[in-house]
Amino acid sequence: MTDIDQDATTTVDVTLNVNGVAHTRTVESRRLLSDFIRHDLRLTGTHVGCEHGVCGACTVLVDGEPVRSCLMFAVSAQEHTITTVEGLGTQDAMGPVQQAFVECHGLQCGFCTPGFVTTITAFIEENPDPTSEEAREAISGNLCRCTGYQNICKAVLRAAEIKRDLRAKKSEAGDAS
Repeated sequence: MTDIDQDATTTVDVTLNVNGVAHTRTVESRRLLSDFIRHDLRLTGTHVGCEHGVCGACTVLVDGEPVRSCLMFAVSAQEHTITTVEGLGTQDAMGPVQQAFVECHGLQCGFCTPGFVTTITAFIEENPDPTSEEAREAISGNLCRCTGYQNICKAVLRAAEIKRDLRAKKSEAGDAS
């Protein structure tokens, strides 16, 4: 065995902020972010489908931007804020996109849903009043084999509406104080 072969399994200590909590682990330097999230943190909402960055099921938010976690090393996520689908709602209340998916029947088997939810969350943050065409474009990088996308597009528009309503209520509450 050569020295290069022995060094192939280099481990490193990483500290990642996932859903507002710092997690420190010793991992192989080549550990994918998706594997870190699923296997080391046991946050199984992030699904792994194609393992090539094509399907979008593993999408998480890195500093608020959608990223395919199967294409990013865990060590590369250090000093960044990671949000998974588990971090988008609470036990008592769903996030706006999660609520919209339920209201609009935007899911069937659910495998692709976490990737859609994180992608759409970032999209409506940047575009709070999207058109149907913009909604369709926003989800074009995520694949679903069950739904035909119609209800997912409706869910994008409904999520934006929910988010706008929440902002208006916060604004009104701030004006009242």
